[in-house]
Amino acid sequence: MRRNALGTAVATLAAGLLFTVIAPAQDFQRTYTVAPDGIIRIRSISGEVRVQGYDGPTVIVEGFRVGRNRDRVEVVDRSSDNRVDVDVRYQENCNCDASVNFQVRVPRSVSFNFDNIRSVSGSVRLSDVTGHVRAESTSGSVEVRNVSGEVSAQSVSGNVDVVLTRIIGAAKMRFASISGSVSVKAPASLNAYVEMSTISGSLSTDFPIEVLERRYGPGRSARGRVGEGESSIRITSVSGRVSLIRS
Repeated sequence: MRRNALGTAVATLAAGLLFTVIAPAQDFQRTYTVAPDGIIRIRSISGEVRVQGYDGPTVIVEGFRVGRNRDRVEVVDRSSDNRVDVDVRYQENCNCDASVNFQVRVPRSVSFNFDNIRSVSGSVRLSDVTGHVRAESTSGSVEVRNVSGEVSAQSVSGNVDVVLTRIIGAAKMRFASISGSVSVKAPASLNAYVEMSTISGSLSTDFPIEVLERRYGPGRSARGRVGEGESSIRITSVSGRVSLIRS
């Protein structure tokens, strides 16, 4: 009986230690008061970046270090007046298993300048936010949903998926991937000059613009003015599908 009890205790302790090793730790949490049009920059080298609008008054940034070498990476806060500027720093010569995932909450009704929301190796997602958005990933997908304002989103190796709720002013927007599909949904009241192209992939749109196919060689393109063409939208992929449809 004592041997069984000891075995159970050891197993429980081992399970607890395993949970401690693999469970993500919330290593960074800061709250910021940012006025309208303030700058928000969040950058990760390896890890996901998520930005979500909510009904609170402040900007909340949380960073979670994961991986067996997570003690070799730290979150760096370079924020100043009316600017949130957070990224990561690895120890020198760190070829290690360590990532930082960021979760950010911002007041959904306040317009911000999301100047640089980026991950080198990881997905980037923004939803329910207002303002100027620039979202990028080198190796990962980029998803932007229910955004009001001006948006640019691109990935080198990953899909780009965008849903625009409302375009404000004469916005210049670009959505691009080198190796991945690019899908954009825009309001039926879209008022923009549109350019679309893909070298290796399909092209589709339900807006009244002209779709062209090259007579010689691969590639499809489309261009045209929707409404008065106040804004501009460019959608491109080298190897992937591109689409612009009504939301």
